[in-house]
Amino acid sequence: MYPLSLRPAFRAAAVVAALSLAVGVSAADGRADVSPPPQTASAEARAAADEAWRIVRDNFYDPAAVGPSWETARQVHLGRLPDDAAPVEVSAAINAMLDTLDTSHTRHYTPSEPAYYALFDIFGRLLREEIGRVFPGGAVSYVGIGIDTRDIDGRTFVIGVHRGGPADVAGVLLGDELLAVDGAPFTPVEAFRGRRGEAVPLTVRRSRDGEPVDLTVVPRLIRPNDAYADAMRGSARIHDREGRSIGSIRVWSYAGERYHDILVEALSEGSLADVEALVLDLRGGWGGAQLDYAELFLGGAPILTMTNRDGEQRAVPVRWRRPFVVLIDEGTRSGKELLAYAFQQHGAPLVGTRTAGAVVAGRPFLLSDDSLLYVAVMDGHVDGVRLEGTGVAPDIEVPVDIRYSAGRDRQLEAAIDAAARLLAEER
Repeated sequence: MYPLSLRPAFRAAAVVAALSLAVGVSAADGRADVSPPPQTASAEARAAADEAWRIVRDNFYDPAAVGPSWETARQVHLGRLPDDAAPVEVSAAINAMLDTLDTSHTRHYTPSEPAYYALFDIFGRLLREEIGRVFPGGAVSYVGIGIDTRDIDGRTFVIGVHRGGPADVAGVLLGDELLAVDGAPFTPVEAFRGRRGEAVPLTVRRSRDGEPVDLTVVPRLIRPNDAYADAMRGSARIHDREGRSIGSIRVWSYAGERYHDILVEALSEGSLADVEALVLDLRGGWGGAQLDYAELFLGGAPILTMTNRDGEQRAVPVRWRRPFVVLIDEGTRSGKELLAYAFQQHGAPLVGTRTAGAVVAGRPFLLSDDSLLYVAVMDGHVDGVRLEGTGVAPDIEVPVDIRYSAGRDRQLEAAIDAAARLLAEER
């Protein structure tokens, strides 16, 4: 049985999660590609590197970690940069310096990375003035194709495809190796800059020894918060297992109430309202969830029944009272990990692989060269447990090599099977 409410420690930890990934603001629509141009001035980048060192020294949550050893880290990683170092080399040196802190939510991002734009949008309220300066018109955006990628052994693979996005429409599959964009090496932002609405050749490989596959993708303007919301709505699916209906929905980002509202709507009156069990997919993307979101599944809210003029009734599950399974992986981070921990403590099975262990509170700082520095500014514990560096282990471990999976999602399949077993146990 689930208790009527979350323990106080869960509610307190919600403050940490909220600071870690604040609610973003979406700006007005626009037609132009207004993402920042690539950096070219190495002098500015080098100045920003020293600026990053000072910001970490003055704001990192653990003062002991930024004492004399932090000065040594600057000398080792920044002091050896050549005078003509390119911005990408400077960024790599900053991140090598930050790696010595061995802490999540602590990284340097440039306009060549999708995460740069996601952080700007997620922290839109905090960075309101900076957005107006960096993004003409005030809209955080870049031209892209709606995928998540990971570099493995020097190759780039698709680890997530946003349903309804350009890559999905073009036929890009989970596990594809990304070889080239119009004959040039794949990059997630620069390869599509200025090519919004064009038919762009994209070359992928579907198997280890297979021949390259040529696709055509039409990049579009990506506004991260809106794109994650659209991808979440599009991810809702109903699966049949021996005549039982099991729903699934993927929360690509939980950094804001809008995403929780999408979940509530899908379960109360949307496509998943009548399913018998649910797979809540918390893999990858961005965290930011507040722990009180767990009350949708664990709280004691009453059931609201709505009746239309014809006498037809529908129960609106202010609380979800049917079986559910939570899908996690090494990309499940921050507030999503806190939710996973809460669900596990209350008996909901976790399926997948151990979460990221990235549970501190971070905030972004815009540097003088318009790059972003993300810094952990608060530590956090839940029920006295520190998840940073440890993460949450699944109850049902499903390790997967995503490479060349040809679109098959074995972890999701395992989670659906787990949900089906829960339904069978109810009989």
